[in-house]
Amino acid sequence: MDNLSYELLFVILIALILCSAFFSSSETGMVSLNRYRLRHLVNKKHSGATRASKLLERTDRLIGVILIGNNLVNIFAAIVAGAIAKKFFGDWEVGNLVIMPMALTLTILIFAEVTPKTIAAVYPEKIAFPASFILRPLLTILHPFVLLVNAISNAISRLFGMDPSNNSLADHLHPEELRTVVDEAGELLNDHHQGMLLNVLDLEKSSVDDILVPRNEILGIDLEAPIEETLALIQDSEYTILPVYKGDINDVIGVLHLRNISRVLRDGREELSTRAILKHLTKPYFIPESTPLSRQLLNFQKNKARIALVVDEYGDLQGLVTLSDLLEEIVGDFVTDAAEEQEEPISLVGNGWFRIDASELLRDINRELGWKLPTNGPKTLNGLITEFLENIPEAIVSFEIGNYRFQIDELSDTRIEKALVYEKSPSTQNPAS
Repeated sequence: MDNLSYELLFVILIALILCSAFFSSSETGMVSLNRYRLRHLVNKKHSGATRASKLLERTDRLIGVILIGNNLVNIFAAIVAGAIAKKFFGDWEVGNLVIMPMALTLTILIFAEVTPKTIAAVYPEKIAFPASFILRPLLTILHPFVLLVNAISNAISRLFGMDPSNNSLADHLHPEELRTVVDEAGELLNDHHQGMLLNVLDLEKSSVDDILVPRNEILGIDLEAPIEETLALIQDSEYTILPVYKGDINDVIGVLHLRNISRVLRDGREELSTRAILKHLTKPYFIPESTPLSRQLLNFQKNKARIALVVDEYGDLQGLVTLSDLLEEIVGDFVTDAAEEQEEPISLVGNGWFRIDASELLRDINRELGWKLPTNGPKTLNGLITEFLENIPEAIVSFEIGNYRFQIDELSDTRIEKALVYEKSPSTQNPAS
C-alpha cells in the first residue's frame, strides 16, 4: 500500500466510507419500515417490498450480514487512513496516533453513520427497497460467515431467554395500540369514520347489560289483556317487533313481528285474537346479560335475529336488546322521535349544571359530556345515586361523588326521575333556577 499514490488512497477511502454509509442506512431503513404497510405492499406485488419482506423474515441474519459488511469496510478504511497518515506525517507519532484517528472518526460519524441513518429513518422505503437489491445476493455470498456469527450470537441471546430467530413480522397490535393508531390517523380518516372504528373497538369492553332496555320500560303484548287494548297497542306502536307474555313480563312466550299481524288485519281473513297472535309468534331468543357486544353482534347474524331478551344468572328477565341498539353503538343514533326532540335527556341549565334524565346510561353521559362518572357498578344515573344514598330520598338532597356534585331535581315513589349534575371546578356555583 506504500506504493499507492495519495489520490488513489483517498479514492479508496472515500469508496469505503460510502460503503459504510450504505450499510448504516440499510440497517436503519430496514428496521424502520412500517411492517403493516410493508405487508400491504407485498400483497400489491411490490417487488422492493417483497425483497425487503423476505430479508426481514430472519432479522438476525439481515443484521448479521449488514454488520459484517459495515465492520469490514470500516476496518479497511482505518487501514487506508493509516497508510495516508504515514505518507503525510511520516514518523510523527502525534499525527499518526491522534490527528488521523480523530479525523477518521469524525468523518465516519458524520458521513457514514449519523447522516445516512437520519435520512433512512425519515425515508425508510426509499432506502430499504433499493438496498434489498444488494443485500440479498450479499447475504448469499456471506452466508457461511453470517451463520457462524448468528449461531454464536443467538446462543448467547438464548442464555437470557430470548429467541432472535422469531419472525419479527408476526407481531400483532394490541387492541389498545390499534385504538391509538385509529385515534391518530389524522387526515387518513374523517371524524365520522374514525369515531365508528373506535366504537367498534369499544364493543369488546361493553356487554349487553350496558345498552339493554330495562324490564320496566319494555313494551310488549299481554295475552291476558283485553283484545281491544292489544289492538290499540299494535296500532300505536313505533316498534316492529314486540315480545308477547302472559300476565307477567317474566313469562315471555314468544316474539311477534307486527308485519304479520298487519297483513291479517288488512286482508280481513280473521279477526285479531289471542289465537291469531299465537299463530304468528316466533320463538324468543334469550341471552345472558354478560354477553360482550362484539359477540352479540355476531350472534344476531348467526341466529338471523333482531331482538334478544336479556336474563340474569337466575334466569330472570332484565330487559331486551335489539340489533338497532347495538348498531347505534357503532354509527350513532339513527333517528330521534318527536318526544325526544321536545325534551333532551341531557340539557345544560346554566353555570355548568346539567339536568339529566336519571334513566340515562352512565356511559352515554360520559360519552356526550366527556365526564368520568364510575361505570364499574350501576349502569344508570338513577342506579349510581341510589347506590350512593343507599335509599330513595324523600326530599331534594345534594351530595358529591368524586369530582361531581349532584342535586335531585325530580323523584317519584320508586325512582329518581331527574337530577342536576355539575363537574366541580375551582370556583363553586349554584344551579340556575
